[in-house]
Amino acid sequence: MHGFYKANGGCGYVKKPDFLMQTCPDGKVFDPKADLPVKTTLKVKVYMGEGWHKDFKQTHFDTYSPPDFYVKVGIAGVPSDSVMRKTKAVEDSWVPVWEEEFVFPLTVPEIAVLRVEVHEQDVSDDDFGGQTALPVMELRPGIRAVPLFDHKGLKVQERQAPHALRVHLASRSRE
Repeated sequence: MHGFYKANGGCGYVKKPDFLMQTCPDGKVFDPKADLPVKTTLKVKVYMGEGWHKDFKQTHFDTYSPPDFYVKVGIAGVPSDSVMRKTKAVEDSWVPVWEEEFVFPLTVPEIAVLRVEVHEQDVSDDDFGGQTALPVMELRPGIRAVPLFDHKGLKVQERQAPHALRVHLASRSRE
């Protein structure tokens, strides 16, 4: 939610990449379903979640035990780039540690958005914890604290200390 608008501070205008504004010499326009070469490889390593015990009531997810968090990490973009992967659930922990790495080969990184969702695993139906969406071209490499937002795009309430998901981002261009 709001993925591309984070690149410009949420002002409401995002310029299209040049390749979407032009036609090729043969008169064709960009085809998102075409078989394109990989331009960039994005690596995302999910380390841990922190501060969540201060953001949610102790019984917010489970009445009798701490939550079993897992993270979904994926790319929204052209069909060949779009994918969603998932970490293992860490049982009974308010400070889960995953240390799982995901590699995403991207053919059109200019319009790709990194999606991150946190869920709490339940027997019947998994509970939503938070989400964020970040334009791939705006990501800086290194370990980052990724803030989470609710279904409406509002930042999950911070009571005592900021909560975040710690991830390591790295990309390698093939151009």
